[in-house]
Amino acid sequence: MNDERIGVIADDVTGACDVAAELREIGLTVDVLLGVPAQEDLPDDGGAVVIGLRTRTAPRAVAVDDSLAAAEWLRRRGITRWYQKYCSTFDSTPEGMIGPVAEALMAAGGFAASVGTPCTPHADRTVYRGHLFVGDRLVSESSLAHHPLTPMTDPDLVRVLGRQTTLPVGLVRHRDVRAGPPALAAAIRTASAPHLLVDALDERDLDSIAIAVEALDPCLVGGGAGLITALARRAGPGGRTSDPVEAHQGGRRLILVGSASERTRAQVARGGPVTATVDAVAAAADGGDEVARALALLEDFWMRHPDRPAVVSASHDLEALRLAQQALGVERAGAAVEDALAAIALGSVKRLGARHLLIAGGETSGAVTRALGIERLRLTRRVDAGVAWGIGAAGAVAGGPRLHVLLKSGNFGGEDLFVRAWEAAAT
Repeated sequence: MNDERIGVIADDVTGACDVAAELREIGLTVDVLLGVPAQEDLPDDGGAVVIGLRTRTAPRAVAVDDSLAAAEWLRRRGITRWYQKYCSTFDSTPEGMIGPVAEALMAAGGFAASVGTPCTPHADRTVYRGHLFVGDRLVSESSLAHHPLTPMTDPDLVRVLGRQTTLPVGLVRHRDVRAGPPALAAAIRTASAPHLLVDALDERDLDSIAIAVEALDPCLVGGGAGLITALARRAGPGGRTSDPVEAHQGGRRLILVGSASERTRAQVARGGPVTATVDAVAAAADGGDEVARALALLEDFWMRHPDRPAVVSASHDLEALRLAQQALGVERAGAAVEDALAAIALGSVKRLGARHLLIAGGETSGAVTRALGIERLRLTRRVDAGVAWGIGAAGAVAGGPRLHVLLKSGNFGGEDLFVRAWEAAAT
């Protein structure tokens, strides 16, 4: 990707911010566009463009259509080398969208092959003999096997992708990766399958894959944040940021929690107490009442503690979450929570002066940014691996106030993130 602008098509907004945080860390100017872009022009600064879609749990046809629309938007702006960013846990709906989106992008870009790996060292995701590990456990033995929307119960990525595609899927083993970029490029070139997954354990492996891919005919490259960062490290000097990092000024601070991951629950425990909770059953019955109740609690909290972040959580109580999913079903419970948190965010910005929002959870982040009318984030500062602050305008609010926003995947960030994020923002 030497001196070529990078175009990333990500399957959710927190995945987009994961990529953007790492690209910002290596010095690139990064814009995150939320949803399929309309006619927005790109700034002529040569930086990276990351499009965050909401396709990870979307129906297959929607995922394909939105991804193709994003690719066409990039093509019209002269960006013809695309990166298909999917979750480092390789999960999606049971019918799968990673494979169908890859095939659609291959056809649209005229690529004969797709090559990728979800290996993301900063998230402790590695791939060996085609099996995905989270730390020292297979993904199927980790907490991610029990994700309420996208459980990952099969660690064999070749088998998982094979169920989603019409074309054969192959594996490039670790021994070929460690043999060096020329040998790796030869192994990829002579592979018989058009879809290739690649073993990788660390940054050294990702750098080898990046060098090897550049030696091949153009192909669709995909994976987690790890491989695109390795590719970007090899980019030319164009797009390097000279933006000053500004400290956050004024406005109230709000944490919205939709994720029920172990890491996010630990972050709530360290960064609480919780100011208001959202009950999925109550929200499904009368979302307006649930939102009004939460906003009243927030107003009272900020009257007493104007300089402290408030926390609104829908999922830190696992027993309440289990009962809600039992009563409503997983999808309806999730939708009720997302809608309520999005309405609380909008009310907090419009009525209560919130200007700094930390949002935990991919689906929640997508719902909140849509409700606020945020179409673009310019990344400003990285707080943790895969986690960064950005600045965007709330187009759904009169005057389009500028907001500082941090969108994080449920499993990302240290346990003290809800404390350190604000400390980082103040410096």
